[in-house]
Amino acid sequence: MRYSVVSTSLNPKSRSRVLAVEAVRLLEEQSEDVGLIDLAAVPLPLCDGGKCYGDPRAQEVKTELARVDGILMACPIYNYDISASGKNLIELTGRDVWTDKVAGFLCAAGGKGSYMSLMGVIGSLMLDFHTTILPRFIYTTGADFEDGLLESQEVKERLGVVVNDLVRYTEKLRG
Repeated sequence: MRYSVVSTSLNPKSRSRVLAVEAVRLLEEQSEDVGLIDLAAVPLPLCDGGKCYGDPRAQEVKTELARVDGILMACPIYNYDISASGKNLIELTGRDVWTDKVAGFLCAAGGKGSYMSLMGVIGSLMLDFHTTILPRFIYTTGADFEDGLLESQEVKERLGVVVNDLVRYTEKLRG
């Protein structure tokens, strides 16, 4: 099985990117085909419903995600939703990427109040593209990090469970 982790934050000091890098490390223990897409390093055009789809960077990311079986999106939570760059990624890649895939989420938020913020994007992925969404996700706050590193042992353990779930669900549904 092939997997990709997408860091959707554009912030160079992103906590969700820390989660993405750790998830890649854990996935590499279970699969030889794991990639990391960092949207801070691959600036995508804004989805305009037209010429954006022909952009070489959008095509490159779409091609990479289309070839994988399971995806983890590492997202910052802004204003009770995933980042605009995360939503933009979904809009640019669409059905060819998300249909019948397994996807999970790793979130970094400023506080505890927006833990339900994924529901809109999860509903859209499930209804529009028939994406299988992992029933567990990671939701962290600044208290789980120190000096740019993931320090919470509880979150580290839960991250291992989410990564294992991605592999298990993907193998059962796509294998």
